[in-house]
Amino acid sequence: MTKKAADDKLMLGIPKGSLQESTIELFARAGYRINVSSRSYVPSFDDDQLAGVMFRAQEMSRYVEDGVVDVGITGSDWIHENSSDVIEVAELVYSKQTLKPARWVLVVPDESPVRDAKALEGGLIATELLNTTRQYFADKGVNVKVEFSWGATEVKARLVDAIVDITETGSSLKANQLRIIDTLLTSTPRLIANKQAWQIPWKREKIENIAMLLKGAIAAKEKVGLKMNVERKNLQAVAKLLPAEKSPTISDLTDPNWVAMEVIVEEHIERELVPQLKRAGASGIITYPLNKVIP
Repeated sequence: MTKKAADDKLMLGIPKGSLQESTIELFARAGYRINVSSRSYVPSFDDDQLAGVMFRAQEMSRYVEDGVVDVGITGSDWIHENSSDVIEVAELVYSKQTLKPARWVLVVPDESPVRDAKALEGGLIATELLNTTRQYFADKGVNVKVEFSWGATEVKARLVDAIVDITETGSSLKANQLRIIDTLLTSTPRLIANKQAWQIPWKREKIENIAMLLKGAIAAKEKVGLKMNVERKNLQAVAKLLPAEKSPTISDLTDPNWVAMEVIVEEHIERELVPQLKRAGASGIITYPLNKVIP
């Protein structure tokens, strides 16, 4: 019999593998400290209501559906691949490399004459994403044999007719002189919940709180806070430099001729904005990182 999650704890599944480090970092920025021993699959939390276990992302949605854990993080690709019946609580656009969605792509070597899926009729395809790949070729009416690949799929691209592999930037594929023919699926991490756990009021509230804080941590990742002092006569000139959609907080200072301004901006514009603000009359400019931005 499958062991179910306890009623007095929210059982959380942390993805083991490529998303592990970035997930623990994300939870830390959201305010939850997770400690994981190098030899253990059972993390510890600084929250008495939380307990957890680590699973591979590939199997997480099955364990959430079965109630082994109440809530977990996995890619939308594996929810689709496993046809899991779960609650998708939140999309969490983060990863080990970029904030871009990962893509499952059909790939052949650069020297291959294959230019589309139909040219693979009767061929052999290697992938971890078995069900999705089989459905892709079935939908196109192309008869192929799809075999499971136990990792290192890129290495097999010249041993079979094509591979279906996951990529974020495509740089590794290019480095191995591989060419993308088509995209089967895009994927981002999701916070998913067991349907029965979702019906328990305190667990649902806890899951929603976690989702809010994780999304706030993601929103803050590429933003910074700006503080500065501005002489009132320069206030309009400084305000015009700020992004149009941002309304700064303005506070009076002891000196009635000066105010303090504070605003949140995208990190990528900070380096251009700060010198302009200085030239427009701002002084005492402070920039600082953000842990969370809650809309």
